[in-house]
Amino acid sequence: MAVTRSAGRFDAFRALSERRGKAGEQLIGHLARARQETAEGPGDWAPAVASGLRLPAAAALGPAAYYADLAAPHGRRHVRVCSGTACFAAQAGRHLPRVERELGVTVGAVSPDGATSLQAVRCLGYCYAGPALLDGTTPRTGPALAAGPPGRAPLPAPPIPAADDTGDPVLLAGAVAGEPAWQVWPAAVTAGDPGGVHREVAASGLRGRGGAGFRVAAKWEAAGRAPGTVVVANGDEGDPGSYADRLLMETDPQRVLEGLALACYACGARRGVVLVRSEYPRALARMREAVGRAYADGHFGPSAHGTDTALDVEVAEGAGSYVSGEETALIARLEGDRGCARPRPPYPTARGLWDAPTVVNNVETLAAVPWIVARGGAAYARRGTPEETGTKLVCLSERFARPGAYEVELGTSLRQIVTRLGGGLKDGSEPAAFQVGGPLGGFLAPGALDVPLTTAGLAARGAALGHAGVVAFDQRVEPSEVLRHVWEFAAAESCGACSPCRVGSRRGLELAEAGGAPGEEWERLARVLTGASLCAFGRRIPPAVRSLARVYGGRPEGWEP
Repeated sequence: MAVTRSAGRFDAFRALSERRGKAGEQLIGHLARARQETAEGPGDWAPAVASGLRLPAAAALGPAAYYADLAAPHGRRHVRVCSGTACFAAQAGRHLPRVERELGVTVGAVSPDGATSLQAVRCLGYCYAGPALLDGTTPRTGPALAAGPPGRAPLPAPPIPAADDTGDPVLLAGAVAGEPAWQVWPAAVTAGDPGGVHREVAASGLRGRGGAGFRVAAKWEAAGRAPGTVVVANGDEGDPGSYADRLLMETDPQRVLEGLALACYACGARRGVVLVRSEYPRALARMREAVGRAYADGHFGPSAHGTDTALDVEVAEGAGSYVSGEETALIARLEGDRGCARPRPPYPTARGLWDAPTVVNNVETLAAVPWIVARGGAAYARRGTPEETGTKLVCLSERFARPGAYEVELGTSLRQIVTRLGGGLKDGSEPAAFQVGGPLGGFLAPGALDVPLTTAGLAARGAALGHAGVVAFDQRVEPSEVLRHVWEFAAAESCGACSPCRVGSRRGLELAEAGGAPGEEWERLARVLTGASLCAFGRRIPPAVRSLARVYGGRPEGWEP
């Protein structure tokens, strides 16, 4: 009898798991639509969404309360204002209270009449023109953000300035050089040699451009061309200060999809997924449009270009979570769960999306693959440095005289990027610090820029390559304000999956707000975050704070490298 009951429970669990697998990938979209129709909290509408998908209420309540876009109150007019690093540096965060006054509503609230709601987000991808906000899906940038008195029109958001510094762009081949996409995939799939694609990428030495820098060919090989393999294009990485992914998805989505198709082919995957940040509504629309055209032109479908290669590609929308750019958290999001990091092993290449082998490459990584396959891995390997080959998009923030995205070879001096490409700071302002590699990357002093743009070179100076966003701070921003901003980001964006990061980031914010000289408690906090955090998010907080202390001349006990 006990065996029968146990078998019955297992069958029920398996049935629930299969049902969750079918409905889970639709869950976030259903929740997002329900969120737009009410100003009530998730507890009032999420269970009904779960019921409609034949899921338990908890399956919907978890993500609805976790993701910022779903948990935030919504009015009939929903405004998202950027509080990310570049927008903060533009006016030391003073744009936030101004937007609140102009809209008549505080951040995180809905106006009494339900007409307007205001949500603070960490990056909108307008770091070159901040501060910025999204009014529905309409971006606004510059000093006059929100609709104010009659007759004053808010400034429209300018397109991303982009330029090549290599002479033969890889990533900007379409956006700057006008090179058409879809020139490589038809020939590759018709040739019937997926191993050839893998060999060229291996010869190129291409590493992932999302921050960790793993060799792309090694990640592809780890999936082993196993049946059911999935390749995910990660467009949900939102490092404040970087807008490279938004640039590529908006200006050249076909190249991103061609890189995804080649990656699927090399990995033996019949399914590709593109996850795009909800904060990038135009990029989301462009990617969906490009996927539709790719099917119409025979690039995707049950018989790509008349071959026996089948490839289905879909586009999914993020829901507002920085940590969901981490690959295990991204997989959790695609499964309709909270976007929390998961312990490894097992690695996604063995057990990823719905336990299938899953390869996650970010958008910039995939955009380089067509160039590599067309011109050969050896040609790509001759660029950059012997240890870190190829090119990289570097994004310069609004404080620069010439902000924008520049394609450079890895190994280019950061001083050259800041002075020759960026032109120094605008209006002749004196720089105080440069943040490199994202919100938890690291800070460099103006006199410490003689460092190559490589993972190893920047790590030796306490910074990080990351997405290679460079945010300039001028003398108007107080060091204590920058420190508090770093901890505010950490506390707000910690996914909460592990207590060292969840509790430690909040404690760090409390210490930063209290002021005073750091001491033994800071030292203990640094050790716990570095040694016990589940993912790189928590482990990167102490090095970022240490680098900030070095730049501003502080040598607090326990925070020296």
